[in-house]
Amino acid sequence: MDNLDIRQIAESGQIFRFNEVGEGRYELLAGDRRLDIDTRRPFTVPDGFWSSYFDLETDYSRFINAIPESDEFLTAAARYGSGMRILRQDPWEMLISFIISQRKSIPAIKTSVEKLCERFGTRMDGYYAFPTPQQLERAEIDELFDCSLGYRAPYVYECARRVASGEYDLKAWEKLDDEELRARLMSIRGVGIKVANCVMLFGYHRIGAFPVDVWIQRVVDEHYGGHFPLELYEGFAGVIQQYMFFYGRNAARPAGKPDGTGGV
Repeated sequence: MDNLDIRQIAESGQIFRFNEVGEGRYELLAGDRRLDIDTRRPFTVPDGFWSSYFDLETDYSRFINAIPESDEFLTAAARYGSGMRILRQDPWEMLISFIISQRKSIPAIKTSVEKLCERFGTRMDGYYAFPTPQQLERAEIDELFDCSLGYRAPYVYECARRVASGEYDLKAWEKLDDEELRARLMSIRGVGIKVANCVMLFGYHRIGAFPVDVWIQRVVDEHYGGHFPLELYEGFAGVIQQYMFFYGRNAARPAGKPDGTGGV
């Protein structure tokens, strides 16, 4: 399958419940679903849900081909991460996950998310579903602190109650344009510009969103003199961002450098 690499997607920082569980074997949890993948065998998408989830109808080669050959860094980044795709994840799961992600390393984010699922999510066959807004609104603030959320616990506490009550109608927000959606997300306590763009990109599949974290800022400063030419990638800058993040955090990182904080 063209432009689809399971390992790259699992390590891309866009998802926190996609883990290698054995040599070449991965477990992917999305909401209340699980998909087991063995990369030593040809990948077969089991149904329409997963086909949509992996965004298989989109031709990612056109995004790569849009990169000017003169941009050596981005050309190398796209080649290195050519199997990357923007997953079509659930807005609620992404909202809570990226609120948690702030100033945390990716392993720490995963730990907190799993604690949240185990404590409040529905027990399935060998795993826990991501908690629904109604399940999470029943959480006490101390229970959220016990999930290693730290200062983010009050944000999750308030967000869950407002989503469960319908005050934050995440489904209706799908109809908003990008600017309106970003503004609505940023009205949520604990959601700044980076988290809003992450939720837009990974939860609402607004692939024009361009989250800037420490890794992206470092790339922009070191390779683009502090200004990245977003205008060249209007409408799909988020895909380009993933190539930058994955390459900058992995192949382009000097030996011995820590892998920094958080998601994207």
